[in-house]
Amino acid sequence: MNVSSASSCVRMNALRSSSSSSINGNASQFPLLKVIREEERTRGSRGGSGQVRCTLAAEPETLRTPELKDYERPDSFGRFGIFGGKYVPETLMAALANLEEAYRSMANNAEFQAELNGILKDYVGRETPLYFAERLSEYYRRPDGTGPLIYLKREDLNHTGAHKINNAVAQALLAKRLGKRRIIAETGAGQHGVATATVCARFGLDCVVYMGAQDMERQSLNVFRMRLLGAEVRPVHSGTATLKDATSEAIRDWVTNVETTHYILGSVAGPHPYPMLVRDFHAVIGKETRRQALEKWGGKPDVLVACVGGGSNAMGLFHEFVDDEDVRLIGVEAAGFGIGTNKHAATLTMGQVGVLHGAMSYLLQDDDGQIIEPHSISAGLDYPGVGPEHSFLKDIGRAEYFSVTDDEALEAFQQLSKLEGIIPALETSHALAFLEKLCPTLEHGTRVVLNCSGRGDKDVNSVIKYLKGKY
Repeated sequence: MNVSSASSCVRMNALRSSSSSSINGNASQFPLLKVIREEERTRGSRGGSGQVRCTLAAEPETLRTPELKDYERPDSFGRFGIFGGKYVPETLMAALANLEEAYRSMANNAEFQAELNGILKDYVGRETPLYFAERLSEYYRRPDGTGPLIYLKREDLNHTGAHKINNAVAQALLAKRLGKRRIIAETGAGQHGVATATVCARFGLDCVVYMGAQDMERQSLNVFRMRLLGAEVRPVHSGTATLKDATSEAIRDWVTNVETTHYILGSVAGPHPYPMLVRDFHAVIGKETRRQALEKWGGKPDVLVACVGGGSNAMGLFHEFVDDEDVRLIGVEAAGFGIGTNKHAATLTMGQVGVLHGAMSYLLQDDDGQIIEPHSISAGLDYPGVGPEHSFLKDIGRAEYFSVTDDEALEAFQQLSKLEGIIPALETSHALAFLEKLCPTLEHGTRVVLNCSGRGDKDVNSVIKYLKGKY
Protein backbone atom coordinates (compact mmCIF):
# COMPACT_ATOMS: atom_id res chain seq x y z
CA MET A 1 0.00 0.00 0.00
CA ASN A 2 1.56 3.36 -0.92
CA VAL A 3 0.97 6.45 1.21
CA SER A 4 -1.45 8.02 -1.24
CA SER A 5 -3.49 4.81 -1.29
CA ALA A 6 -3.44 4.69 2.48
CA SER A 7 -4.65 8.26 2.70
CA SER A 8 -7.49 7.58 0.28
CA CYS A 9 -8.54 4.67 2.47
CA VAL A 10 -9.30 6.95 5.40
CA ARG A 11 -10.40 10.25 3.92
CA MET A 12 -14.16 10.25 3.88
CA ASN A 13 -14.28 12.34 0.74
CA ALA A 14 -12.52 9.52 -1.13
CA LEU A 15 -14.90 6.73 -0.23
CA ARG A 16 -16.05 6.25 -3.81
CA SER A 17 -13.22 3.99 -4.89
CA SER A 18 -13.69 0.54 -6.39
CA SER A 19 -16.22 -1.67 -4.64
CA SER A 20 -14.91 -4.97 -5.96
CA SER A 21 -11.14 -5.00 -5.54
CA SER A 22 -8.81 -4.82 -2.58
CA ILE A 23 -6.40 -2.00 -1.82
CA ASN A 24 -3.14 -2.19 -3.77
CA GLY A 25 -0.77 -4.07 -1.52
CA ASN A 26 -1.51 -4.97 2.08
CA ALA A 27 -1.45 -3.32 5.48
CA SER A 28 1.55 -5.29 6.72
CA GLN A 29 3.78 -3.18 4.45
CA PHE A 30 2.95 -0.09 6.51
CA PRO A 31 2.70 -1.25 10.13
CA LEU A 32 3.06 2.33 11.37
CA LEU A 33 -0.10 3.50 9.64
CA LYS A 34 -2.40 5.14 12.17
CA VAL A 35 -5.76 6.67 11.41
CA ILE A 36 -6.56 9.74 13.41
CA ARG A 37 -9.96 11.41 13.29
CA GLU A 38 -10.45 14.96 14.31
CA GLU A 39 -13.75 16.73 14.78
CA GLU A 40 -12.64 20.26 14.03
CA ARG A 41 -15.53 22.26 15.32
CA THR A 42 -14.33 25.61 14.10
CA ARG A 43 -16.24 28.49 12.63
CA GLY A 44 -14.16 28.56 9.45
CA SER A 45 -15.23 28.17 5.88
CA ARG A 46 -16.18 24.51 6.45
CA GLY A 47 -18.86 25.52 8.91
CA GLY A 48 -17.57 23.28 11.70
CA SER A 49 -17.94 20.01 9.79
CA GLY A 50 -15.77 17.08 10.91
CA GLN A 51 -12.62 16.27 8.99
CA VAL A 52 -10.46 13.19 8.84
CA ARG A 53 -6.72 13.05 8.36
CA CYS A 54 -4.20 10.24 8.08
CA THR A 55 -0.74 10.34 9.67
CA LEU A 56 2.22 8.01 9.99
CA ALA A 57 3.20 7.65 13.63
CA ALA A 58 6.94 7.34 14.20
CA GLU A 59 6.56 5.51 17.52
CA PRO A 60 3.22 3.67 17.54
CA GLU A 61 4.06 1.86 20.77
CA THR A 62 3.93 5.19 22.64
CA LEU A 63 0.31 5.79 21.60
CA ARG A 64 -2.42 4.79 24.05
CA THR A 65 -4.21 1.64 22.95
CA PRO A 66 -7.82 2.64 22.22
CA GLU A 67 -10.50 0.98 24.31
CA LEU A 68 -14.00 -0.10 23.37
CA LYS A 69 -15.57 2.91 25.08
CA ASP A 70 -13.55 5.24 22.84
CA TYR A 71 -15.53 4.24 19.77
CA GLU A 72 -18.98 4.59 18.29
CA ARG A 73 -20.09 1.43 16.48
CA PRO A 74 -20.31 2.76 13.83
CA ASP A 75 -19.38 6.44 13.89
CA SER A 76 -21.03 9.07 11.70
CA PHE A 77 -18.89 8.00 8.74
CA GLY A 78 -20.00 4.38 9.00
CA ARG A 79 -16.69 3.26 10.47
CA PHE A 80 -15.77 0.82 13.21
CA GLY A 81 -12.34 2.17 14.10
CA ILE A 82 -10.61 2.19 10.70
CA PHE A 83 -12.91 -0.47 9.26
CA GLY A 84 -16.10 -0.06 7.24
CA GLY A 85 -16.93 3.05 5.22
CA LYS A 86 -18.48 3.48 1.76
CA TYR A 87 -16.14 2.43 -1.04
CA VAL A 88 -18.73 2.51 -3.79
CA PRO A 89 -19.44 4.19 -7.14
CA GLU A 90 -21.08 7.62 -7.05
CA THR A 91 -24.22 6.00 -8.47
CA LEU A 92 -24.89 4.24 -5.17
CA MET A 93 -24.17 7.07 -2.73
CA ALA A 94 -27.69 8.50 -2.84
CA ALA A 95 -29.26 5.06 -2.47
CA LEU A 96 -27.11 4.30 0.58
CA ALA A 97 -27.94 7.67 2.12
CA ASN A 98 -31.66 7.12 1.52
CA LEU A 99 -31.44 3.64 3.01
CA GLU A 100 -29.72 4.93 6.14
CA GLU A 101 -32.27 7.73 6.50
CA ALA A 102 -35.15 5.28 6.13
CA TYR A 103 -33.59 2.87 8.61
CA ARG A 104 -33.03 5.54 11.24
CA SER A 105 -36.55 6.89 10.84
CA MET A 106 -38.05 3.41 11.16
CA ALA A 107 -35.87 2.38 14.12
CA ASN A 108 -38.01 4.49 16.43
CA ASN A 109 -41.25 4.26 14.47
CA ALA A 110 -43.81 2.44 16.62
CA GLU A 111 -45.92 1.35 13.64
CA PHE A 112 -42.93 -0.14 11.78
CA GLN A 113 -41.64 -1.91 14.88
CA ALA A 114 -45.08 -3.33 15.67
CA GLU A 115 -45.42 -4.68 12.12
CA LEU A 116 -41.89 -6.15 12.18
CA ASN A 117 -42.31 -7.75 15.60
CA GLY A 118 -45.66 -9.20 14.59
CA ILE A 119 -44.17 -10.84 11.49
CA LEU A 120 -41.18 -12.14 13.46
CA LYS A 121 -43.54 -13.72 15.98
CA ASP A 122 -46.33 -15.09 13.80
CA TYR A 123 -44.53 -15.75 10.49
CA VAL A 124 -40.89 -16.40 11.42
CA GLY A 125 -41.70 -18.15 14.69
CA ARG A 126 -39.70 -16.09 17.18
CA GLU A 127 -38.61 -16.27 19.89
CA THR A 128 -36.36 -19.26 19.28
CA PRO A 129 -35.53 -21.58 22.20
CA LEU A 130 -32.35 -21.50 24.26
CA TYR A 131 -31.92 -25.26 24.49
CA PHE A 132 -29.75 -27.05 27.06
CA ALA A 133 -27.78 -29.65 25.09
CA GLU A 134 -27.61 -32.23 27.89
CA ARG A 135 -25.95 -35.08 26.02
CA LEU A 136 -23.48 -32.76 24.28
CA SER A 137 -22.57 -31.34 27.69
CA GLU A 138 -22.11 -34.88 29.01
CA TYR A 139 -19.83 -35.69 26.09
CA TYR A 140 -17.46 -32.90 27.15
CA ARG A 141 -17.60 -33.80 30.85
CA ARG A 142 -14.19 -34.68 32.29
CA PRO A 143 -13.44 -37.94 34.14
CA ASP A 144 -13.88 -36.17 37.49
CA GLY A 145 -17.43 -35.16 36.46
CA THR A 146 -16.67 -31.48 35.85
CA GLY A 147 -17.27 -29.59 32.64
CA PRO A 148 -19.14 -26.75 30.94
CA LEU A 149 -22.89 -26.52 30.33
CA ILE A 150 -23.66 -26.08 26.64
CA TYR A 151 -26.77 -24.33 25.35
CA LEU A 152 -27.86 -23.95 21.74
CA LYS A 153 -29.66 -20.84 20.50
CA ARG A 154 -32.01 -22.55 18.05
CA GLU A 155 -32.03 -20.21 15.05
CA ASP A 156 -32.40 -23.36 12.95
CA LEU A 157 -36.04 -23.46 14.06
CA ASN A 158 -36.90 -20.20 12.32
CA HIS A 159 -39.10 -20.30 9.22
CA THR A 160 -36.78 -21.23 6.30
CA GLY A 161 -34.36 -22.94 8.71
CA ALA A 162 -31.80 -20.26 9.56
CA HIS A 163 -31.23 -16.86 11.14
CA LYS A 164 -31.22 -15.13 7.73
CA ILE A 165 -34.98 -14.52 7.75
CA ASN A 166 -34.65 -11.91 10.56
CA ASN A 167 -32.79 -9.49 8.30
CA ALA A 168 -34.70 -10.37 5.13
CA VAL A 169 -38.09 -9.56 6.64
CA ALA A 170 -36.93 -6.23 8.04
CA GLN A 171 -35.21 -5.12 4.83
CA ALA A 172 -38.25 -6.08 2.75
CA LEU A 173 -40.38 -3.83 4.95
CA LEU A 174 -37.85 -1.02 4.45
CA ALA A 175 -37.89 -1.56 0.68
CA LYS A 176 -41.68 -1.21 0.62
CA ARG A 177 -41.40 2.10 2.44
CA LEU A 178 -38.76 3.24 -0.05
CA GLY A 179 -41.18 2.41 -2.88
CA LYS A 180 -38.91 -0.24 -4.42
CA ARG A 181 -40.67 -3.33 -5.73
CA ARG A 182 -37.68 -5.15 -7.21
CA ILE A 183 -35.38 -6.99 -4.80
CA ILE A 184 -31.97 -8.48 -5.48
CA ALA A 185 -29.79 -10.59 -3.20
CA GLU A 186 -26.62 -12.67 -3.18
CA THR A 187 -26.36 -16.09 -1.59
CA GLY A 188 -23.73 -18.72 -0.91
CA ALA A 189 -25.26 -21.56 1.09
CA GLY A 190 -28.66 -20.55 -0.25
CA GLN A 191 -30.19 -19.75 3.13
CA HIS A 192 -30.17 -16.00 2.56
CA GLY A 193 -31.50 -16.54 -0.95
CA VAL A 194 -34.33 -18.69 0.37
CA ALA A 195 -35.10 -16.14 3.09
CA THR A 196 -35.17 -13.31 0.54
CA ALA A 197 -37.34 -15.29 -1.88
CA THR A 198 -39.66 -16.13 1.01
CA VAL A 199 -40.22 -12.54 2.11
CA CYS A 200 -40.64 -11.39 -1.49
CA ALA A 201 -43.39 -13.99 -1.91
CA ARG A 202 -44.93 -12.81 1.37
CA PHE A 203 -44.94 -9.13 0.33
CA GLY A 204 -45.50 -9.53 -3.42
CA LEU A 205 -42.08 -8.23 -4.53
CA ASP A 206 -40.06 -9.20 -7.60
CA CYS A 207 -36.96 -11.19 -6.61
CA VAL A 208 -33.62 -11.93 -8.32
CA VAL A 209 -30.98 -13.96 -6.47
CA TYR A 210 -27.37 -14.20 -7.64
CA MET A 211 -25.60 -17.44 -6.78
CA GLY A 212 -22.26 -18.89 -7.80
CA ALA A 213 -22.56 -21.82 -10.20
CA GLN A 214 -20.47 -24.00 -7.89
CA ASP A 215 -22.70 -23.16 -4.94
CA MET A 216 -25.79 -23.92 -7.04
CA GLU A 217 -24.45 -27.41 -7.62
CA ARG A 218 -23.71 -28.16 -3.97
CA GLN A 219 -26.87 -26.43 -2.73
CA SER A 220 -29.30 -27.67 -5.38
CA LEU A 221 -32.09 -28.13 -2.83
CA ASN A 222 -32.05 -24.44 -1.93
CA VAL A 223 -31.95 -23.48 -5.62
CA PHE A 224 -35.16 -25.45 -6.10
CA ARG A 225 -36.71 -23.84 -3.02
CA MET A 226 -35.93 -20.33 -4.28
CA ARG A 227 -37.45 -21.02 -7.68
CA LEU A 228 -40.47 -22.65 -6.09
CA LEU A 229 -40.96 -19.45 -4.10
CA GLY A 230 -41.03 -17.43 -7.33
CA ALA A 231 -37.49 -16.05 -7.41
CA GLU A 232 -35.26 -15.90 -10.46
CA VAL A 233 -31.91 -17.51 -9.59
CA ARG A 234 -29.10 -16.20 -11.79
CA PRO A 235 -25.97 -18.38 -11.91
CA VAL A 236 -22.60 -16.63 -11.70
CA HIS A 237 -19.75 -18.35 -13.55
CA SER A 238 -16.98 -15.78 -13.08
CA GLY A 239 -14.08 -16.27 -10.67
CA THR A 240 -14.56 -19.33 -8.50
CA ALA A 241 -18.33 -19.16 -8.99
CA THR A 242 -18.95 -18.81 -5.24
CA LEU A 243 -20.23 -16.17 -2.80
CA LYS A 244 -17.68 -13.45 -3.59
CA ASP A 245 -18.55 -13.57 -7.27
CA ALA A 246 -22.30 -13.64 -6.58
CA THR A 247 -21.93 -10.53 -4.40
CA SER A 248 -20.00 -8.72 -7.14
CA GLU A 249 -22.74 -9.47 -9.68
CA ALA A 250 -25.45 -8.30 -7.29
CA ILE A 251 -23.61 -5.00 -6.79
CA ARG A 252 -23.32 -4.55 -10.59
CA ASP A 253 -27.06 -5.12 -10.92
CA TRP A 254 -27.74 -2.58 -8.19
CA VAL A 255 -25.55 0.06 -9.85
CA THR A 256 -27.51 -0.40 -13.08
CA ASN A 257 -31.00 -0.51 -11.54
CA VAL A 258 -30.60 1.54 -8.38
CA GLU A 259 -33.71 3.69 -8.96
CA THR A 260 -36.09 0.73 -8.89
CA THR A 261 -34.18 -1.90 -6.93
CA HIS A 262 -33.32 -2.58 -3.30
CA TYR A 263 -30.38 -4.85 -2.50
CA ILE A 264 -31.06 -7.08 0.53
CA LEU A 265 -27.45 -7.75 1.45
CA GLY A 266 -27.26 -10.88 3.57
CA SER A 267 -24.37 -10.24 5.94
CA VAL A 268 -22.78 -7.59 8.14
CA ALA A 269 -20.46 -6.73 5.23
CA GLY A 270 -20.65 -4.24 2.38
CA PRO A 271 -20.79 -0.44 2.50
CA HIS A 272 -22.38 1.55 5.32
CA PRO A 273 -25.18 1.33 6.46
CA TYR A 274 -25.39 -2.42 5.74
CA PRO A 275 -23.04 -3.66 8.50
CA MET A 276 -25.02 -1.63 11.06
CA LEU A 277 -28.42 -2.34 9.60
CA VAL A 278 -27.98 -6.12 9.24
CA ARG A 279 -26.44 -6.35 12.71
CA ASP A 280 -29.34 -4.50 14.28
CA PHE A 281 -31.95 -6.63 12.51
CA HIS A 282 -30.20 -9.75 13.84
CA ALA A 283 -29.64 -8.30 17.33
CA VAL A 284 -32.88 -9.97 18.39
CA ILE A 285 -30.80 -13.16 18.75
CA GLY A 286 -28.65 -11.70 21.53
CA LYS A 287 -31.52 -9.85 23.18
CA GLU A 288 -33.53 -13.05 23.47
CA THR A 289 -30.47 -14.91 24.73
CA ARG A 290 -29.93 -12.41 27.56
CA ARG A 291 -33.56 -12.63 28.63
CA GLN A 292 -33.68 -16.41 28.38
CA ALA A 293 -30.42 -16.84 30.31
CA LEU A 294 -31.79 -14.67 33.08
CA GLU A 295 -34.93 -16.80 33.22
CA LYS A 296 -33.06 -20.13 33.16
CA TRP A 297 -30.21 -19.52 35.58
CA GLY A 298 -30.51 -15.94 36.76
CA GLY A 299 -27.44 -14.59 35.00
CA LYS A 300 -25.58 -14.13 31.73
CA PRO A 301 -23.78 -16.61 29.50
CA ASP A 302 -20.08 -16.91 30.24
CA VAL A 303 -19.06 -17.69 26.66
CA LEU A 304 -20.75 -17.04 23.30
CA VAL A 305 -19.68 -19.08 20.26
CA ALA A 306 -20.72 -18.65 16.61
CA CYS A 307 -19.39 -19.43 13.15
CA VAL A 308 -18.08 -16.51 11.09
CA GLY A 309 -18.10 -16.10 7.32
CA GLY A 310 -19.38 -12.61 6.63
CA GLY A 311 -20.45 -12.72 10.25
CA SER A 312 -24.19 -11.95 10.54
CA ASN A 313 -25.24 -14.73 12.91
CA ALA A 314 -22.23 -14.10 15.15
CA MET A 315 -22.84 -10.35 15.28
CA GLY A 316 -26.52 -10.94 15.98
CA LEU A 317 -25.53 -12.93 19.06
CA PHE A 318 -22.53 -10.82 20.11
CA HIS A 319 -23.95 -7.31 19.78
CA GLU A 320 -26.09 -7.43 22.91
CA PHE A 321 -23.07 -8.48 24.98
CA VAL A 322 -20.20 -6.45 23.51
CA ASP A 323 -20.24 -4.08 26.48
CA ASP A 324 -20.39 -7.00 28.96
CA GLU A 325 -16.66 -7.59 29.12
CA ASP A 326 -17.08 -10.58 31.45
CA VAL A 327 -18.72 -12.46 28.55
CA ARG A 328 -16.26 -14.04 26.10
CA LEU A 329 -17.08 -13.66 22.41
CA ILE A 330 -15.66 -16.41 20.18
CA GLY A 331 -15.99 -16.54 16.40
CA VAL A 332 -15.03 -19.63 14.43
CA GLU A 333 -13.87 -19.42 10.82
CA ALA A 334 -13.37 -22.05 8.14
CA ALA A 335 -9.83 -23.44 8.00
CA GLY A 336 -10.70 -25.60 4.98
CA PHE A 337 -7.81 -27.96 4.29
CA GLY A 338 -5.78 -26.11 6.95
CA ILE A 339 -4.53 -22.56 7.42
CA GLY A 340 -1.08 -23.69 6.33
CA THR A 341 -2.49 -24.29 2.85
CA ASN A 342 -4.02 -21.87 0.36
CA LYS A 343 -7.37 -23.66 0.68
CA HIS A 344 -9.15 -21.99 3.57
CA ALA A 345 -11.47 -19.10 4.40
CA ALA A 346 -9.87 -17.99 7.69
CA THR A 347 -9.98 -14.27 6.94
CA LEU A 348 -9.49 -12.93 10.46
CA THR A 349 -6.84 -15.52 11.23
CA MET A 350 -4.74 -15.10 8.08
CA GLY A 351 -6.00 -11.97 6.30
CA GLN A 352 -4.68 -8.46 5.76
CA VAL A 353 -6.55 -5.15 5.70
CA GLY A 354 -8.05 -4.17 2.35
CA VAL A 355 -11.26 -3.14 0.61
CA LEU A 356 -13.83 -5.50 -0.89
CA HIS A 357 -17.48 -5.02 -1.79
CA GLY A 358 -17.63 -1.47 -0.50
CA ALA A 359 -15.95 -1.69 2.91
CA MET A 360 -12.54 -1.84 4.53
CA SER A 361 -11.96 -5.02 6.48
CA TYR A 362 -9.66 -8.01 6.72
CA LEU A 363 -9.33 -9.90 3.44
CA LEU A 364 -7.54 -12.90 2.03
CA GLN A 365 -5.18 -11.24 -0.43
CA ASP A 366 -1.72 -11.70 -1.89
CA ASP A 367 1.24 -9.31 -1.74
CA ASP A 368 -0.13 -7.44 -4.76
CA GLY A 369 -3.51 -6.89 -3.10
CA GLN A 370 -5.30 -9.41 -5.30
CA ILE A 371 -7.99 -11.55 -3.69
CA ILE A 372 -6.98 -15.10 -2.82
CA GLU A 373 -9.86 -17.43 -3.57
CA PRO A 374 -11.14 -19.02 -0.37
CA HIS A 375 -12.16 -22.61 0.27
CA SER A 376 -14.59 -24.20 2.70
CA ILE A 377 -16.77 -27.26 2.69
CA SER A 378 -19.46 -24.82 3.81
CA ALA A 379 -20.80 -22.57 1.04
CA GLY A 380 -21.86 -19.97 3.61
CA LEU A 381 -18.32 -19.54 4.96
CA ASP A 382 -16.59 -19.63 1.57
CA TYR A 383 -15.89 -15.87 1.43
CA PRO A 384 -12.54 -13.98 1.34
CA GLY A 385 -13.75 -11.06 3.49
CA VAL A 386 -15.56 -10.48 6.77
CA GLY A 387 -17.82 -7.84 8.28
CA PRO A 388 -15.91 -4.69 9.37
CA GLU A 389 -17.20 -4.82 12.95
CA HIS A 390 -15.67 -8.26 13.38
CA SER A 391 -12.35 -6.82 12.18
CA PHE A 392 -12.73 -4.04 14.71
CA LEU A 393 -13.57 -6.40 17.59
CA LYS A 394 -10.56 -8.52 16.68
CA ASP A 395 -8.16 -5.60 16.60
CA ILE A 396 -9.22 -4.18 19.96
CA GLY A 397 -9.16 -7.64 21.53
CA ARG A 398 -12.83 -7.75 22.49
CA ALA A 399 -13.62 -10.89 20.48
CA GLU A 400 -11.50 -13.97 19.82
CA TYR A 401 -11.38 -15.71 16.46
CA PHE A 402 -10.26 -19.26 15.70
CA SER A 403 -10.65 -21.68 12.81
CA VAL A 404 -11.50 -25.36 12.24
CA THR A 405 -10.97 -27.57 9.21
CA ASP A 406 -13.44 -29.21 6.87
CA ASP A 407 -12.79 -32.59 8.50
CA GLU A 408 -13.38 -31.22 12.00
CA ALA A 409 -16.64 -29.62 10.88
CA LEU A 410 -17.80 -32.90 9.33
CA GLU A 411 -17.13 -34.72 12.59
CA ALA A 412 -19.14 -32.12 14.53
CA PHE A 413 -21.97 -32.36 11.96
CA GLN A 414 -22.28 -36.06 12.73
CA GLN A 415 -21.73 -35.68 16.45
CA LEU A 416 -24.61 -33.27 17.12
CA SER A 417 -26.90 -35.34 14.93
CA LYS A 418 -26.21 -38.45 17.01
CA LEU A 419 -26.07 -36.84 20.46
CA GLU A 420 -28.97 -34.38 20.27
CA GLY A 421 -31.05 -35.40 17.26
CA ILE A 422 -30.30 -32.04 15.64
CA ILE A 423 -28.75 -31.98 12.16
CA PRO A 424 -26.82 -28.68 12.01
CA ALA A 425 -25.80 -26.66 8.98
CA LEU A 426 -22.18 -27.08 7.94
CA GLU A 427 -21.68 -23.44 8.90
CA THR A 428 -22.88 -24.12 12.45
CA SER A 429 -20.79 -27.32 12.49
CA HIS A 430 -17.65 -25.19 12.46
CA ALA A 431 -18.68 -23.53 15.74
CA LEU A 432 -19.62 -26.93 17.19
CA ALA A 433 -16.23 -28.36 16.18
CA PHE A 434 -14.41 -25.70 18.16
CA LEU A 435 -15.99 -27.04 21.37
CA GLU A 436 -13.45 -29.88 21.14
CA LYS A 437 -10.66 -27.36 21.80
CA LEU A 438 -12.61 -24.94 24.01
CA CYS A 439 -14.35 -27.20 26.53
CA PRO A 440 -11.22 -28.73 28.12
CA THR A 441 -10.07 -25.20 29.03
CA LEU A 442 -13.29 -24.13 30.76
CA GLU A 443 -14.05 -24.26 34.46
CA HIS A 444 -16.80 -26.48 35.83
CA GLY A 445 -20.24 -25.02 35.30
CA THR A 446 -19.19 -22.49 32.66
CA ARG A 447 -22.26 -21.68 30.60
CA VAL A 448 -21.60 -21.68 26.86
CA VAL A 449 -24.20 -20.45 24.38
CA LEU A 450 -23.57 -21.56 20.81
CA ASN A 451 -25.60 -20.06 17.99
CA CYS A 452 -27.17 -22.92 16.03
CA SER A 453 -27.49 -20.62 13.03
CA GLY A 454 -29.11 -23.06 10.58
CA ARG A 455 -30.30 -26.58 10.01
CA GLY A 456 -28.42 -29.07 7.88
CA ASP A 457 -31.05 -30.36 5.47
CA LYS A 458 -29.45 -28.26 2.73
CA ASP A 459 -26.05 -29.90 3.30
CA VAL A 460 -27.02 -33.57 3.37
CA ASN A 461 -26.29 -34.18 -0.33
CA SER A 462 -22.85 -32.57 0.00
CA VAL A 463 -22.03 -34.51 3.15
CA ILE A 464 -23.01 -37.81 1.48
CA LYS A 465 -20.28 -37.22 -1.11
CA TYR A 466 -17.65 -36.53 1.54
CA LEU A 467 -18.56 -39.48 3.74
CA LYS A 468 -18.55 -41.82 0.72
CA GLY A 469 -21.03 -44.45 1.80
CA LYS A 470 -20.20 -44.38 5.54
CA TYR A 471 -23.91 -44.60 6.27
